[in-house]
Amino acid sequence: MALRFYNTLTQELEGFYPLQNNTVRMYTCGPTVYNFVHIGNFRTFTFQDILRRWLRYRGYQLNHVMNVTDVDDKIIANAAKEHKSIGDYTAVFTKAFFEDAAALRLEQPEHVAPATKHIDVMANAIEQLAAKGCTYTSEGSTYFRISSFPEYGKLSHNDFSGIRSGARVDVDEYDKADARDFVLWKARKDSEPAWETPFGEGRPGWHIECSAMAMSYLGETLDIHAGGVDLIFPHHENEIAQSEAITGKPFARFWLHAEHLHIESQKMSKSLGNFYTLRDLLEMGYEPEAIRYLLASVPYRKKLNFTFESLKAVAKSIERLREFELRLASAKLPAGANEEISERSREAIRQFEEAMDDDLNTAEALAAIFEYVRAMNSGLDENRFQEENRWDAARVLEVFDCVFDVLKSSGSAEAEQAGSLSEAEIKAAIDERSQAKKARDFARADQIRGRLQEAGVLLEDTKDGVRWKRK
Repeated sequence: MALRFYNTLTQELEGFYPLQNNTVRMYTCGPTVYNFVHIGNFRTFTFQDILRRWLRYRGYQLNHVMNVTDVDDKIIANAAKEHKSIGDYTAVFTKAFFEDAAALRLEQPEHVAPATKHIDVMANAIEQLAAKGCTYTSEGSTYFRISSFPEYGKLSHNDFSGIRSGARVDVDEYDKADARDFVLWKARKDSEPAWETPFGEGRPGWHIECSAMAMSYLGETLDIHAGGVDLIFPHHENEIAQSEAITGKPFARFWLHAEHLHIESQKMSKSLGNFYTLRDLLEMGYEPEAIRYLLASVPYRKKLNFTFESLKAVAKSIERLREFELRLASAKLPAGANEEISERSREAIRQFEEAMDDDLNTAEALAAIFEYVRAMNSGLDENRFQEENRWDAARVLEVFDCVFDVLKSSGSAEAEQAGSLSEAEIKAAIDERSQAKKARDFARADQIRGRLQEAGVLLEDTKDGVRWKRK
């Protein structure tokens, strides 16, 4: 099966390939750094991470740009309340975002583009729009005239044929499906931060930021533009209007949008007391791997109902995978290969790939892996595994984890960094315990086991020997 994505623009599943050579030119909407990013946002960022990992698995190179919106209405208002410059105010939350992204093992794009570092390219884009007659000025601010772009509405599939000419909106975000001329450049008010341009002192509107930066890095037509469904209108609709008005060419070939996350079947809201950041969940004791797994487990075009029961359940699912990985590594196996096991391993990879190729169907991909692990545990129980099958199965786990990236525990990594027992020390202690048991010094053996447990290392005695894992 060829790689296929659902394209919001055409409302169809389409076979994907890059427009030029083997490099995918992708733009994804990043955070607006006015506060800590909540887990609903991280559902979208996790989808974008799964997307880039799968593209790379399929042999493509990536030229991925993510913006950071570090100037907008909310940022200016919040910074003013705290008597800070917008740079000082946003630095805290920008740093926090990348720390949280690292905790969730989100790969960093090839280019991170803060809006305030790209004012010049935005000003240039506005000048080009003005030259084409797509703008007008009112009270010092510059607006995009949407009547100058007849295809307005083609992404959101709304009919805006009855738009009222001259109605305009000044705020960066608006929810209603109400097409109005939107601001490209806001005239300076009072002590707001501002930049000097040929069309006056002020700051950019939100929508021009992404158009200008995307084309600056990636050219006139992108392969993929991705974000959350809440951005389809007005933000992405406005991006298309601006960009295609400048170039006369399609702005993006594929538009991919992740659905909303709900908490316990309710929309996340501070007023309902169900508003969570990643840091909130980590403070509750949940592993970042479990959070990442849950955010990725439901295909991105379906709503995700985030519950604490499901978070506990996925933690157990990860533990089953880790236990299989440990069992696989420590099993004593005869030489050779059981071709039936080898074929089952190849089939698991094929099923996983087919599911991911089908618009990143992560649910089907996970089902293939867990059915495989169940069957292989039975194979180990029945002594059907041979030495070469160990590597067959390890390859299946490697393919799975190059996308989901949850097998290695961040807790064990932190423990190692904190100076807990190294693997060599653990193995030496296990050997010492084995010698004590042979000498029938069970008190000494129990003492060693207890010391390892205090250090966060759990032992399991099996017919194949002792297996160990960190808590």
